[in-house]
Amino acid sequence: MNAQKIQQFILKPWFILVCLVIGFTLGWALPSLGLQLAVVGDIYVDLLKMIVLPFMVSAIVFSLQKLFQEGGAGSIVGRVILAFAGFSVVAAMVGILTMSVAQPGGKLSETSLATMGQIIGDDLSGTDTVMNLYGPNADSQKSQSLEELVQSLIPSNIFEALAKGETLKALVFSLMFGMALGHVPNRIAGGLSHALETVYQTCQTLTRWLNYPLPVVLICTSASQIAKSGIEPVQAMANFVLTFGLASLLCLTLAVFIIWKRGNASLSETMDALREPFVLAIATRSSVTCMPAMIEALVHRLSFAKAKVELLVPLSVSMLRVGPILYYACATLFIAQLYGRSLTASELAVLLAASVLAGFASAGMTGLVTLSLTGVACGYLGLPFEAALILFLAVDPLCDILRTLVLVICNTAAVSMICPRPLKI
Repeated sequence: MNAQKIQQFILKPWFILVCLVIGFTLGWALPSLGLQLAVVGDIYVDLLKMIVLPFMVSAIVFSLQKLFQEGGAGSIVGRVILAFAGFSVVAAMVGILTMSVAQPGGKLSETSLATMGQIIGDDLSGTDTVMNLYGPNADSQKSQSLEELVQSLIPSNIFEALAKGETLKALVFSLMFGMALGHVPNRIAGGLSHALETVYQTCQTLTRWLNYPLPVVLICTSASQIAKSGIEPVQAMANFVLTFGLASLLCLTLAVFIIWKRGNASLSETMDALREPFVLAIATRSSVTCMPAMIEALVHRLSFAKAKVELLVPLSVSMLRVGPILYYACATLFIAQLYGRSLTASELAVLLAASVLAGFASAGMTGLVTLSLTGVACGYLGLPFEAALILFLAVDPLCDILRTLVLVICNTAAVSMICPRPLKI
């Protein structure tokens, strides 16, 4: 069996499902072992992150240089703004409509309510949990001004930013450097262009090599997720998880439909092209590490313009936070339903806007800090997010998978909307 067939087998849906079932069973039956297996997933994500920053910098700089030399860089700016705004609003609307119809927070059994109360009661350091998300002096810290926010995006030392894995700073540097390089004569910039393309191709090769241990990684990460959260919190929050899963499925279905219609491939070919980013999103729960797979799917499998895709994929992953936006809308409405609060039409409009703003604010953030921004949307509506935070922490390993999936696949759809349709062969 050659390398290509091995990768195709690894990414088959039934094989992925088998690995997930094995992992969930292992984490439920042997939680102590499941917790120990978390290190496998951590190492795998670190290996992918090792590749991502040089991949992103080389892809953006090389693509911008090509766009400026060939013309057409300015023509996509308006499409980027429309696509980013449209996808953000639609994600928030899907979350609001799904939660409003399903009412998961208003249909809880006495057992679920009792379990929730026990979870909150057992969190003896609940206040500390909230405070640690923001830092030890959260109360005394002022909100960041626009000037401070802009300054935080500018790298004073690009090598320091790369060493620390500061994606947004690396993105800003890459955009500025790529635009400047596009105005340098090709006879001078040619050597650097070849070097950047070599780095890009090398990173793609490394990414393909890292697909081989994916089955083991899926088993270990799914086992550690169940071992961390346990079954009881998942059962208590089952209504929320299922409803958020339904909202995520709606977004994913819409995204796949858009990619299918924008490309020239059949539906089955489109689904096949999206398998690698889909599986990586589940295995790593990191949208950044999925960028090479997203570019591979759009360029080599679906024939979208290489230069534009290589520029837009890192930009969208950094700035278009569809998964968190969907989550903030769903989580805020769930809290409102838990407290028996009915939101008016104007309050729902505020929720939509607040979810989008919180989503953009999550750019560059990961893990529990991303989750904590639910408090932004709740704050606009006067809802006590802090009291319910421990409930969301309990099921966040599962919700994080859905957030990442929605972000990766929907951002792939956004890039397909911005790029010109591929020519028919």
